[in-house]
Amino acid sequence: MKRLPIFLIAFLTMFAVNAQNADKAKALLNEVSSKVKSYDNMVIDFKYTLENKAENVNQETRGDVSIKGDKYVLNLMGTTQLFDGKKIYTIIPEDQEINVSNYVEEDENNITPSKMFTFYEDGYTYKWDIAQDVKGRKIQYIKLTPIDSNAEVKNILLGIDSQTKHIYNLIQTQDNGTKITITVKSFKNNQPLAQNLFTFSENRYKDYYINRLD
Repeated sequence: MKRLPIFLIAFLTMFAVNAQNADKAKALLNEVSSKVKSYDNMVIDFKYTLENKAENVNQETRGDVSIKGDKYVLNLMGTTQLFDGKKIYTIIPEDQEINVSNYVEEDENNITPSKMFTFYEDGYTYKWDIAQDVKGRKIQYIKLTPIDSNAEVKNILLGIDSQTKHIYNLIQTQDNGTKITITVKSFKNNQPLAQNLFTFSENRYKDYYINRLD
């Protein structure tokens, strides 16, 4: 009986382990997705960090978002973005300007707040990554790599709380070296939300210039 070369045995073993890790990663992501989809709505406070060491850029700010299905209201960097299910309204108080555009679902590069918890379901390969202890919470990381080799995103690390099955943070690394980190500071679900929260009303912004990009 012929023996397989040692390097071939090692390769096959590594391939089997990687396949198991991918299955584990996919199973955990499915748990997260299933749990999020069971909620009527979500209200989240988060920290947003953008860093590019080569360009000496380091920005950090706080934001919040309310999500119900595909609809959301996002407050970040002094700007409010509202998506009513059809159009995106970007409200800029500093300039008294509102940009209105159509939402393009096919644009995979655009991870909207409502897609943050499900964007990984298509277009990525999965890898079981490191686990970290964050203030007594076990955060398991899943590494996502775009299948599209031309994607601007190099990879994404998704940190998941092993107990709650909620996303703790998202670390996106781009090809140009820019790293964007979103860390969830507060997560609430099934909250009493105003009925018109996701409805845009021009009457509230009579002094604003409305720029329709659709």
